[in-house]
Amino acid sequence: MPSFDIVSEVDRQEVRNAIDQAQREVANRFDFKNTDSSIEQNELAITFRTVSEDRLQALRMLVEEKLVKRSVSLKGLEYGKVEEATQNTVRQILTIKVGISSDKAREINRLIKEKGPKGVSSQTQGESVRVTGKKRDDLQAVMTLLKGADLEIPLQFNNFRD
Repeated sequence: MPSFDIVSEVDRQEVRNAIDQAQREVANRFDFKNTDSSIEQNELAITFRTVSEDRLQALRMLVEEKLVKRSVSLKGLEYGKVEEATQNTVRQILTIKVGISSDKAREINRLIKEKGPKGVSSQTQGESVRVTGKKRDDLQAVMTLLKGADLEIPLQFNNFRD
């Protein structure tokens, strides 16, 4: 029986490359001179530090541009609240969500049951959802359905088997 998996992942190397590019640009850009702005990455948590909230907004835009150029979806980004830091600076933490939570998996399963073609079933397997069906065309219809739905997480379809 044909099947495929729905997952939510990011290419960590592309994220690292985008952050490295952003750090180099911050070091060279005139509007970041003497602002003590920095971008630090720890796995999938990125910390922005700068002197004001407008510079913080500029840092966020810079990182988002670099991520988009590297084909990393912005749907998985989750910004923390802006915090006051030492020496009159502000700090914000950006986390990149990976994996499908149980709530989102339930929402995906419900969407497939309600709007998907007949004969297609889905089940949650850890942080992924396995979709099976009798026809390949039905599975492709499910992919199209999920791409059109606004689930607020980036979805990839892999492990397609006939």
